Amino acid sequence: MNRTAPLEVISASLRRERARVGLSLSELAKKAGVAKSTLSQLESGSGNPSVETLWALATVLDIPLSKLVDPPTARVLVIRAGEGPAIYSERAHYTATLLASCPPGARRDLYQVALEPGAGRESQPHRTGTVEHLVVGSGRLLAGPADGPVELGVGDYLTYPGDVPHTCRALEPGSVGIMLMEYL
Repeated sequence: MNRTAPLEVISASLRRERARVGLSLSELAKKAGVAKSTLSQLESGSGNPSVETLWALATVLDIPLSKLVDPPTARVLVIRAGEGPAIYSERAHYTATLLASCPPGARRDLYQVALEPGAGRESQPHRTGTVEHLVVGSGRLLAGPADGPVELGVGDYLTYPGDVPHTCRALEPGSVGIMLMEYL
């Protein structure tokens, strides 16, 4: 089970974004209020960054925090309950697990979906560039592209292209999910 943001993703993201803004290691560390040695460790793929450290770095780099911890993804992505890039607070019992970052210019609609076993919802493709996100709150679902749906349990997250035929079917009574439709 992956309970931490992959250090190799954070490391590559920090190096890439620091080069993009043209800051030296020392300059970024100073502006973010982070020890240079800590930043050096993070960029070399070691250390254990807190959400506060990553947030300070993202603020100075003028990027959303998700850009530091979000690994490249396939068009269909499943994040099982208890998995995903997680970052922890130094000051509270708080863990943030990134499920999906919003691309620039996207619009999103949020829905609660309630399903019962039987015939599933078979959806035709939506407009080009549509992406659907689904988190299961109760029960079990079979969802995703019509040619490769995925079985999901409570807490699982799935994202898939909504511009291809897709399905959503309950495998247990009382299945409920939260669906987010993203339009570019």
